[in-house]
Amino acid sequence: MVNNTKKTIDHIESEDFIPNLSYDSVIFGFNGKQLKILILEYHNTGLFALPGGFVKRDESLDDAAERGVRERTGLDQIYLEQFYTFGSMTRSDPQAMERILDENGMDRQKYKWMLDRFLSVSYYALINYDEVTPRPDAFSDNINWYPIDELPSLMMDHGQIVKKALEVLRDNLDKKLIGMNLLPTKFTMKQLQQVYEAILGENLRRTTFQRRILGMDILERHEKLFQGKAHKAPYLYSFKS
Repeated sequence: MVNNTKKTIDHIESEDFIPNLSYDSVIFGFNGKQLKILILEYHNTGLFALPGGFVKRDESLDDAAERGVRERTGLDQIYLEQFYTFGSMTRSDPQAMERILDENGMDRQKYKWMLDRFLSVSYYALINYDEVTPRPDAFSDNINWYPIDELPSLMMDHGQIVKKALEVLRDNLDKKLIGMNLLPTKFTMKQLQQVYEAILGENLRRTTFQRRILGMDILERHEKLFQGKAHKAPYLYSFKS
């Protein structure tokens, strides 16, 4: 395993990537009960970060972000949206990057381009984390799901990136939920409400929620889901095309 990791790192050459440009991905996971975020832990450093990477010269920015999410989750064609660009003069942390290079046996001089200032274009994705076996990148020992309110301290400005992603997601939830892979094709109103409550971080009144959602005219009603008493069976719904 060590040899495979070293081989992967040796192929990260500056001439292969667009200078001073990176992407970071806030990968939200939801399994019907709890909202979590995918976080990496860099090898022997105690540093935690969002999954991210560099943009190859022969790929688009969106393709780079999609590649990164696919490499960390194994999933294709998931909902992924660009939401903000982070470019503060103080966002770089050369000392942290030096530690990451040192712990991976990488020469600082050869990889000094990684110590430079980077603009980060950030994306968010939403997936069902029960369907994913996360994969760490070449620099990391671990990659795990953390509840949104139990995140470790993140390096650089990644905490701000998470905060902004959650803000954008909440503000656009009604418009974006249709394209997200968080629900089965057919779902109950209770399942839909659980998604809203997990993302918004608050409990919602059932009757008020149902009235508002039905008033948006985004759902198609189907047969009832019979699991117990017939008179209590909830209807199944799907999003309209």
